Order: sequence, then structure tokens, then C-alpha cells
Amino acid sequence: QVHVVESGGGLAQAGGSLRLTCVASGRTFTYAMGWFRQAPGKEREFVASIHWSGGTLYYADTLKGRFTISRDKANNTVYLEMNNLKPEDTAVYYCAVSRRLSTFRRRNDYDYWGQGTQVTVSS
Repeated sequence: QVHVVESGGGLAQAGGSLRLTCVASGRTFTYAMGWFRQAPGKEREFVASIHWSGGTLYYADTLKGRFTISRDKANNTVYLEMNNLKPEDTAVYYCAVSRRLSTFRRRNDYDYWGQGTQVTVSS
């Protein structure tokens, strides 16, 4: 079993920054880790992901340039640096672990999920 825990959410002003952290623990082979978000009344959407061994990065086109994903392989940790935040970035942000080769962009590419961390951006 894999346990996924996010942290770092909170309240930010528009134009500000936040850094989310996700730690995965447990015995599994990690192909990739990713971030998704879900705003009230909306579908959960892909934000970014990283291929665990090769480090290839994947981003949602609308977020590329403001958000940066990175990893610490030794500590099974992935980060999401969010800059120039906008009120529309307000959502619950989820971290997920994929155990298999896939697009790394779809919800069903991932096998384990965290409980999410709330990010609220005020205007």
C-alpha cells in the first residue's frame, strides 16, 4: 500500500506564490507522480506530472510558465511551485502516484491519491 500526503496549501493573494509538497511512502514502483486540482463544481483537472526516473516534465498548457513541478527522488517527494497566482487557481490540489507507463495526464493513469490540500487565492 502507498500513502500519499500533500501539504503546503493555504491562502495567497493574487500575484503571490505557494509551494506544495507531496510525500509518497510505502512499497511500490513509481513511474510518475502528478498534481491535479479540482475547483468547486468542476471536474478534477491535470496540472503537472514528472516521470520519476527520467525526469521528463508534463504540464497543462494553460499553466505552463507559472507552475513548476520538481522531485526529490531520495525522499519520494514531489513539489509544485506556483507563481503569479490567480483567483481561478483556487482549488483543492491533489497529488497522485502512477505505477505504470501512460500519458501521465489522465486521472485513470494514477493508482494512489492523497487527500488533497486547499489553495485559495484572493483578488
